[in-house]
Amino acid sequence: MTPQAQLALLILLPIILLLFQRLPTNRAVVIGFVVAWLFLPQRTQFAFPGLPDYDRTSATSYSIMLATYLYQPQTFRTFKFGWLDIPMLMWCIAPFFSSITNGLGAYDGVSTALDQTIQYGIPYFLGRLYLNNFKGLQELAIGIFIGGVVYAPLCLLESVISPQLHRMVYGYHGINQFLQSYRLGGYRPNVFMKHGLSAGMWMMATVLIALWLWQSGTLKKFLNIPMNLWFIGLYMTHILVRSTGAYIYMFYGVIILFCAKFLRTALPKVLLILLLSSYLYLGATGNFTGEQADKIVQIASDLTSPDRAQSLGFRFENEEILVEKALERKWFGWGGWGRNRVYAYDPWKDDVVDISVTDSLWIIAYGMNGFFGLFGVFGASLLPPLTFALFRYPAKTWFRPEIAGAAVMSVVIVLYVLDNLLNDQYNPVFTLASGALAGLVMNPNPEELDSSTPVCSNTIDPDPILHPQNLSQPLPISAQTVQPLLKLNRQKSRPILISAKTVDLIPKVKRRKSRPIPIFSKTPQPLVKLNRRKSRPIPISSKQSSSISQLYYKKNQPESSTE
Repeated sequence: MTPQAQLALLILLPIILLLFQRLPTNRAVVIGFVVAWLFLPQRTQFAFPGLPDYDRTSATSYSIMLATYLYQPQTFRTFKFGWLDIPMLMWCIAPFFSSITNGLGAYDGVSTALDQTIQYGIPYFLGRLYLNNFKGLQELAIGIFIGGVVYAPLCLLESVISPQLHRMVYGYHGINQFLQSYRLGGYRPNVFMKHGLSAGMWMMATVLIALWLWQSGTLKKFLNIPMNLWFIGLYMTHILVRSTGAYIYMFYGVIILFCAKFLRTALPKVLLILLLSSYLYLGATGNFTGEQADKIVQIASDLTSPDRAQSLGFRFENEEILVEKALERKWFGWGGWGRNRVYAYDPWKDDVVDISVTDSLWIIAYGMNGFFGLFGVFGASLLPPLTFALFRYPAKTWFRPEIAGAAVMSVVIVLYVLDNLLNDQYNPVFTLASGALAGLVMNPNPEELDSSTPVCSNTIDPDPILHPQNLSQPLPISAQTVQPLLKLNRQKSRPILISAKTVDLIPKVKRRKSRPIPIFSKTPQPLVKLNRRKSRPIPISSKQSSSISQLYYKKNQPESSTE
């Protein structure tokens, strides 16, 4: 931990306070989370007694909560607890029950529950508060896209020089195992993230969002460059990140996009959610046997390299022994302090050593917090996208410019859950998206667009600031449109009733004899037709400029008097 790393961590608070002063709150929240997660240093923290460590995750949560309290305290009163918030609440309080049931004491339970709340609960809560509508989720999607645009040249640089930017800026390496940075014949970028898998997941989300916004017409240009060019450049960067899992996630995301746009079905997305839920159930109950794991490893070997298949098989072997131990405390787990891991006697070291490796989030959550915590952490991420697709917004509406941001974020969340079945790459931005999507599903705005309305070819500019040339223009009115209106007005005019109580701001009208209103020589033809009293129009000479009262007088004279 170097002085520049400490300074970067401390300067985040005034930056977020400035963002809340200068920008709309939803945009300030998005920028705060994205910038903090992409650029703050790794393994830098300040320890406070009795409180969670002040690191890159907690610093963002603390800063935004403080800014909300200072500038918009009434926002806290807008939160209403809903049924989709139950899984996140379970995940936040699960460490307390795990500590109590394992005899670790209430202090340990409160401390670990507070850590988990800061890490997961606060980002979810802020998403529920600020981004719980179409506009908020679109801001988040565009924020992730812009973050990926900024990250792309840094990823390309590290793919050539190896992961060195963290050391150059902060004075030390941000990764623990540098050897894992070499994959597929080249270097895998990390930039300022803790692992290349995290960078690969972020760039995958960036490419998928760029494709979705382009195909839906939500964002046609960025920095005066067409979105199709941005997609091509970002996709090439995504390939050079060298993350095999991210390649698979991107491929399946394109399948979901294709089926939603052309087949008008959400079946691939719903099927993936059901498969993930089934795997979690089979794995947690111990019914995922070695034979089933061997079949999956063989499929992975056919699709990818033998090295990747061997890595997957190693994870399955460790998960099998970890599940056997977790089943001994299946409801609330073993708690913290490494009690969920598997130990064995090593005769060479003449000591008990740890023989297990916990790579995936699901086995960590299950071993430490049992079924209770496992349902909480994955239910908070899977239930909002499932409800969004099945009960709120069908696939035929996902490419409307108003809904596209929320739709693509629901897909990214599901792919992030898929990654957590294989890895443990925490990202608070996706937790923020889960809370925002849950808020949209539970509290739909009646003024928002109805999901049953068919897709319109005309796009609505989501942000006039980004596209000032797309400001609304006056609607042209043709002669065919005006003609029916003229016909409706062909009736005798009625006097307007004015009450005796006159508004003070309006001056009193002086009662005097009305003056005739002159009609100029070039009178529009529709006005003549509107003043007809008989079936025959009154001829008006080109040089006549008499008043309306004179016309009315001449019209009522008998024909004999004019002879």
